Amino acid sequence: MRRFFLSVLLSAGVMLATANAATIAKRRTNQQARIAQGARSGQLTKHETARLERHQAHITRQVHRDRAANGGHLTTGERRQVRHEQNRNSRQIYRAKHNARVR
Repeated sequence: MRRFFLSVLLSAGVMLATANAATIAKRRTNQQARIAQGARSGQLTKHETARLERHQAHITRQVHRDRAANGGHLTTGERRQVRHEQNRNSRQIYRAKHNARVR
């Protein structure tokens, strides 16, 4: 009985870690698509596009370094930090797409 509970807890932990990794990757893909759409439509200037893509690349490098340091996983604090930075970049994308500057 004890082994059963341990295996359930272990599998739940693995599924949660996989879900978190998928969420981070999905948000990165979504935000890249938003930047690309803004560049195509003319809502973003080339300087705004470059700045937003640099921010996305910074987040991607940070996740890669954090995972390399922790055996392929992110700690709770690291996930919180990545989520904070993704939220911040999302706001910057919105503001850049809805300002008066056009290409």
